[in-house]
Amino acid sequence: MNNTIFKTTKYVTNGLFIKKALELKLTLEEFLVLTYFDNDNNYLDIDRLSKSIGLTIDTAYQIFNNLVSKKLLTIETKKDLEGRMIEVVNLDNFYNLVMDSKITEQKGETKTDIYAIFEEEFARPITSTEYEIINAWLEKGYSEELIKGALKEAIYNGVKNLRYIDKILYEWQKKGFKTLKEVNEHLENRHENKERKELFDYNWLEDEE
Repeated sequence: MNNTIFKTTKYVTNGLFIKKALELKLTLEEFLVLTYFDNDNNYLDIDRLSKSIGLTIDTAYQIFNNLVSKKLLTIETKKDLEGRMIEVVNLDNFYNLVMDSKITEQKGETKTDIYAIFEEEFARPITSTEYEIINAWLEKGYSEELIKGALKEAIYNGVKNLRYIDKILYEWQKKGFKTLKEVNEHLENRHENKERKELFDYNWLEDEE
């Protein structure tokens, strides 16, 4: 088998490509057809396809149609360099499924990580209510960086309370802060003529500016 069939595409890595194929329970033949077209063989040529992956023409045509019916492949009509109309194969539907899985996986890793940090700082498992509150912060668009920063400030002030952290995040959002760098810059501007205060030595809940 041509080793280049397993090369990394510009959309996904080999591992993600294979993992998604397994999740979709594709047959070996279906997987071979996908990798064939993934390998920049965009023109629809069933004869060439069958010879490249060792299938009969009838089998190659059937497998190709299976993938089209599953909406993993689509056929587009385009003009070649000489102006002739040709049929090309598009894998965008499959690539989108792969990337959706990757995004979901990354979100899961982020959530697992941040929940573990809270449990470590609180020195106990978080409750189901606390879990939902943290999850709500993430869904509202609070960055992991800001949530960790608010948690550290609360711990520094001796408060292990998500309501306190929620108020800190609310104040930061109201001021338009997206990163801890912006928080620190705000402090520097506010106290430019005074002794500089660090982020975790400031009571945000009294800042009414």
